[in-house]
Amino acid sequence: MIPYRGILLFVAGLGTSLAAGWIGLPAVLYERTPQPLQFSHKTHSGTAGMKCEDCHAVRDDGTFSGIPALAKCAECHAEPMGTTAAEKQFVEKYVKTNREVPWHVYSRQPDNAHFSHANHVKLGKVACETCHGGHGKTETLRPFERNRISGYSRDIWGPSLARISSSGRQGMKMDDCMSCHKERGVSDSCLDCHK
Repeated sequence: MIPYRGILLFVAGLGTSLAAGWIGLPAVLYERTPQPLQFSHKTHSGTAGMKCEDCHAVRDDGTFSGIPALAKCAECHAEPMGTTAAEKQFVEKYVKTNREVPWHVYSRQPDNAHFSHANHVKLGKVACETCHGGHGKTETLRPFERNRISGYSRDIWGPSLARISSSGRQGMKMDDCMSCHKERGVSDSCLDCHK
């Protein structure tokens, strides 16, 4: 009877340690930083009827604008249009002082990777939600989570370290790109993305 008790204690201890590590590792691995101010994609896409490309456009030369410059926002927000404290802060602190907002970029790719939004959005007709999930329908901005080891955003890996997610979006790792290309019948060369 005694040997079974030792084995049971060992298995219970091992299981508890693994569970604690699995739950605790993300808290230790990722540094969470709030965005400088809140922004409602839902208000802009719903109430204002804007599309992703109204602010996040592909330029004529094929490059992607990324987060819009302050001048783009100031076209509509020279004065607050709504009643939120975040919008008032945005206008007072950034628009009126002509100071760019120091946004934390969720999806910055590694330096050795090249990603063309023009090829994917314009030619491949890939919806923004395919890679960015439901980010365009959010009321607030979640904290930026930076991996303390690699320095990259958690969005590159995806919402779950186990790669098990109920969101449908896994991340933006090379395997995710290759799986999508395979599903769409697109052939790859290493130099297509790594330059």
